[in-house]
Amino acid sequence: SSLLGSVASALHSAFCNFVAAMTAWTPGSWRSLPVCQMAEYEDKELTTKVLTKLGKLPPLVASSEADRLKKLMAEAAKGERFIIQGGDCAERFMDCEGGRLEDQLKLILQMGLLMEEITGKPAVHICRIAGQYGKPRSKPTEVVEGFGEIMSFKGENINGFAPADRKWDPERLLQGYFHSAASLNFLRTVSSAPGPAGLAEIDVSKLASTTNFDSLSASAAKIKAKGASSAAAEFFTSHEAMQLDLEEALTRPVGEKYYNLGAHLVWIGDRTRQLTGAHVEYFRGISNPIGVKVGPSMKQDELKDLVNILNPKKEEGRLMLITRYGAGKVEDMLPAHIEAVKQAGVPVVWQCDGVHGNGIVASSNGMKTRRVEDVLEEIKKCLAVHKRCGSVLAGIHLEVTAQDVTECLGGCVCLTEEMLPKNYETYCDPRLNYAQSIEAAFKVAQEVGSK
Repeated sequence: SSLLGSVASALHSAFCNFVAAMTAWTPGSWRSLPVCQMAEYEDKELTTKVLTKLGKLPPLVASSEADRLKKLMAEAAKGERFIIQGGDCAERFMDCEGGRLEDQLKLILQMGLLMEEITGKPAVHICRIAGQYGKPRSKPTEVVEGFGEIMSFKGENINGFAPADRKWDPERLLQGYFHSAASLNFLRTVSSAPGPAGLAEIDVSKLASTTNFDSLSASAAKIKAKGASSAAAEFFTSHEAMQLDLEEALTRPVGEKYYNLGAHLVWIGDRTRQLTGAHVEYFRGISNPIGVKVGPSMKQDELKDLVNILNPKKEEGRLMLITRYGAGKVEDMLPAHIEAVKQAGVPVVWQCDGVHGNGIVASSNGMKTRRVEDVLEEIKKCLAVHKRCGSVLAGIHLEVTAQDVTECLGGCVCLTEEMLPKNYETYCDPRLNYAQSIEAAFKVAQEVGSK
């Protein structure tokens, strides 16, 4: 017992020393701490040149926009709004084209229109877009037939998907910036048009098999009759901030504060949220609204420490906790995490990621997929637990596409394993297609509650 006491004391002392060392934050203070999931480049001179260039390029977003998002997220945390966050698992450079970008934005906005029509709560639209080019991987390398052991694909701003393009290339960070800038420029133009064309026309033609289709159809008809105002087209950008040298280069001083001006909101993944790690250090100093994924491995005490480190001033709307357990683990995990946050006394914005804990491999063909029913079940259970525990589920986080892909099983389109290869586009995780996404928004809105 004395040994255990000594170990506990040493750990506590180490943590306290770490916290003390954190007091002098700079955009680069993360560099002295352990880092996970980052690409490290062989050509150091080229890397320095690229990062210097990125540090001089114009910001992609304005700090005032990030502040507005923080305000809206605070309202969502009180149950006054509902957050719809979604988009590609990992964006592809080839998808930076007008039609696909416009369709993707419209999907997120239409999901929000359905939410508001059914619940009376205005939606906050946060897109995984204009920067979601990086992905964490469980292993840095993989074995590919004909190529042997090669680097894992980590997103197009790190390396290419084709086996011959797997070398980590710092110049891809610049490509990522310019694709993000082009995407955002176009999307701002689309959203700023008075009543963006087609926004109020939700296509329910493939949803006839869903339960309560008549109600869904009626809601869509009401939205079309009313039309969509310019307010309904407000959106914000987000991505997982994994490559910290890139994020540092896009971090700029605004008055006495620092903002990551590469996106309105950035989040920490479940693999990079170590209390004494580089990502938590970087995130604690930026003034954007931020998120952190909370999975089954998160301990209660760890969560208490984490919310205090990331939101020490206890700002409403600053910190979003994105739970991602899997439908079968919500009841076991979420109540304890809610209690831990209550004990910490730190305001948070609760969000349910219904996709990342529900990945499966199709038994017939080995393809990565998810069941729409599992995604919706996790969200439904999260809503029930929050209601029971006296907290508020402020939003959902999904991987979706407006394209007619065949990546997730089930739902209103009754997609089977045999249908997966028909149009399986994703380079990483499977996404809900347009019809499945609209169905999900409708069913979640019904669960959230009527006006």
